[in-house]
This record gives sequence, C-alpha cells and structure tokens, in this order.
Amino acid sequence: MRNRITVMLSCAPALVAVLATPGCREATRPPEFVPGPLGAVRVEPGEAVRLRMLLSVTVAPTLGAVSRNGAVFAAEDMGPVRGREVELGDPVDTSCSPQGGRAGAGGVAGDPKVAGIIGTNCSAAAVAASPVVSEAGLVMISPSNTSPRLTSDLEGNASPDYHAGYFRVSSNDLHQARALSDFVYSELQLRSVATVHDGDPYTSALVEAFADAFSALGGEVAARAEIGKGDTVMTDVLAEFAAVGPDAIFFPLFVTEGTAFAAQAREFDGLEGTTLISAAALLVSAFLGTPQSEGMYFAGPEADFGANVNELTGRSGQQVLDAYRARHGGFPQSPYWAHAYDATAVLLAAIGEVAVEVGDTMYIDRAELREALGEIDVGALVGTVSCDRFGDCGTGRMNIYHHTDTSITDVSQLKVVYVYSP
Repeated sequence: MRNRITVMLSCAPALVAVLATPGCREATRPPEFVPGPLGAVRVEPGEAVRLRMLLSVTVAPTLGAVSRNGAVFAAEDMGPVRGREVELGDPVDTSCSPQGGRAGAGGVAGDPKVAGIIGTNCSAAAVAASPVVSEAGLVMISPSNTSPRLTSDLEGNASPDYHAGYFRVSSNDLHQARALSDFVYSELQLRSVATVHDGDPYTSALVEAFADAFSALGGEVAARAEIGKGDTVMTDVLAEFAAVGPDAIFFPLFVTEGTAFAAQAREFDGLEGTTLISAAALLVSAFLGTPQSEGMYFAGPEADFGANVNELTGRSGQQVLDAYRARHGGFPQSPYWAHAYDATAVLLAAIGEVAVEVGDTMYIDRAELREALGEIDVGALVGTVSCDRFGDCGTGRMNIYHHTDTSITDVSQLKVVYVYSP
C-alpha cells in the first residue's frame, strides 16, 4: 500500500484576483447537477479532492523532487477546498520520455475521480501525455515544460503538439531562444555558434528556435549535430565542431549527456577557447558543482523569487524557501520549485471556483475547469501568471547566468549577466 500525501484546502477569497468570475459557487446549490460536454468529477461525501502528479522520478530526479515538494507546500498553504482534503498521491514517474508520459497519463486518466494533474516535468513526456489528458477531458498544468511544440509559436498559431486542457507556468522556449541569441550576438559579440541536441522535443526545439533567432540577427550557425540519449562519448561531434572553429557551442542537454559533453569539450584540441553555453536542464546543483561547469553561460528562468508573493496563499517566496529548508535540510536544487508551487495553487483555486455542491456531493465540471484555468491572472511567486488561449501562462522573463565558482550550486545565487523581458 503506497503512502499518500493529504492536505487541507479551502475555497479561497483571493479568487477574485484570479478569475473573471469572483467568488465561489457554494451559494448556488442546484437541486441537480447537469455536467458539461466533458463530464464532471463527482466527489462523494467524505471523499478528498484528488489530484495527481506526473513527474520525473528516475530520470532528472532533481527536477522531479523539487516539483513534488513545491506542489506539496502549495497544497498545504492553500487550505481546505470547501472543507475537503486534497489528495496528491505519490508522483507517477514519466522517466522524462514519451513512453513514460503516455503510460502515466493513461493510468491517471483511467481514474474518474482525478480532478487535475500537476506535470509533466519534461517536454518529451508532455508531448505524449498531453493528447491522452486532453481526450479524457482533464487538465494538466506543468511547472517546467518549455518546448514551443506544446503550445504555440507566440504569433497566434497552435503548435503541432498543442492539445486543449494543457497549461504551463514555465515559459515558452521561444523566449529563451530570443534572450540567448540577443546576449550572444550583442553582449558577447560572437558571430559563429555550433549547436547540439539529443532528439528530445525540449532540446531539439530549443536549438531550432535559437538557430532561427541567432540567424535573424546576422549570426552564423556553423555546425549542427545530434547525439543519442545516453551518449557519453562525444568525439565525433567535437571533431566536427573543431573543424569549423565556432566562437561558441550551445548544448541544452540533460545532466548525463551534458556533463560528458562539457568535460570532453574542455579538453578537445581546437576548442580550448570556445565559449560553452547551456540551458535550464543543466541549471541544477548536480551539474553546477562539477569542474566542467565553471566559466559556462546558462539561459534559464528567473530564480530569485524571495520577495515575490503568491496572492492565493499570501506566502512570499522567502517564506516558502524557509519552510523548504526546515523540512528538507537545504535549498531547492532547481528553480522550478516556485513554478510547481504556483501551478498547484492556481489549479486548486480554479477547482474551488468551479465546484458546485448538491447536498453533500461535490461536482467539478471538467469543461468549466479548463475555462477557469484559461482565465487565470494572478500575482504569484514567479510573477504574474496569466494564460493565453494555448496554455502559456508563464512570464516569459529569462536570465542569462555566468557560472564562475563551482562552490555556488544554488541557482538563485548565480551571477546574472543579462535579463530578458518580452
């Protein structure tokens, strides 16, 4: 029998700051409930409101752990939803893969009592999970998916893997690509960059977006390469790069592949003076403490959330961080803890807004929940969370970090050398 995380949540008065329709619907109490086209979740007397988390447990475990912890703190801080407990359950492992995302979503979608999903961590899992979640009429809100494939091109056009019911608090990587290209071209004044990805929807889409933005500024993408998941011998790719002599290499890889790539690039003949640049997947303590990370630049989300306040819970980033340290004995090892906190808070707020009660039974209409999440506009730890019609709810703000001291592994303490705001 697995352990469950249970907390209390209430219909928060702060919802007037969140949704176009203020207040909760407790006073309505219709004599019967007629569900909308997507059906409804029926919560019997004494039952908890059930959420589930699709997170990475065995692959990118740091990201999964901070997301889980952020979600738990948010649920605790929100209080009761109409006096009912909230059940988060144990995270369902997606393994950061399409297969894991599809299987995890299928299992969760098969439970008619699930009101909503926190997840996924990785875009590769979301690409496969999102259509399953959408078909089931559910909502899923991610703390850390960033691939443009999941939402839109930010010009009003849906991306190939967008599906209704998908939302994210993290920002579309088109923002990150623009921030990084501006920084490399205008601030570092580099004109030639080589890129590498691992075929993942996150890494491949980010590399493509960066190449487009950098080329538009007049830069040259001197070489492009793809490695396989799990590859740790980079000789062939590095030889190709050394042959063209780029000013910089952009490799937005995950920890296993990224650590190997950075270490070997440092020592490869012809690449000794090449600037190494990565992205958010390597902005974790496990990599920042390695010698090969020193001197690198990273594009990623803002990480200093201490002064920001989530209007739904009334808690500041610093208060949540203090609670995090007290419970877990250290700082969050990825900046996405705040995104997970905010994602959980807005999902629970939206549930409290749309839920109606008939006698002692609660109903959560799935179509109305999607609509409520799409109307979110609230101050949160990451800044203002406001969703467009394709589920992008993030701020779009990005930092470029310069890592010069491997004794500093807390992302919020890294030196910020460039700030981008759309």
